[in-house]
Amino acid sequence: QARLVESGGGSVQPGGTLKLSCKYNYSTYCMAWFRQILGKEREGVAVLAGVRATRYIDSVKGRFTISKDNDKFTLDLQMNNLKPEDTAMYYCATSSRPDCTSVFRDPTSFDRWGQGTQVTVSS
Repeated sequence: QARLVESGGGSVQPGGTLKLSCKYNYSTYCMAWFRQILGKEREGVAVLAGVRATRYIDSVKGRFTISKDNDKFTLDLQMNNLKPEDTAMYYCATSSRPDCTSVFRDPTSFDRWGQGTQVTVSS
């Protein structure tokens, strides 16, 4: 059974760091991190396709890094210099679309999801 399991969320102060991990058990071309604030739409944050094709939304560029560890079967999101506006539930998701880096902000382009992990940034 295909599964995605996120971990690594927590509470940090502004300027802090967190590393999220998503454990997967199937091969997939495209993986992404999304986040959702209660009452708002889920938004794509970062995507990794193939070996190293990545894209980020502007608000996290230079602060977040998406990567995959093929030995551990994890998709990671290193988050540095966290801001209160980064507070959200974070989800990992996968897609088989070859153009996923162009549509990574659209959650309907992704067909498998994890259960989410909460990130809270507050002083």
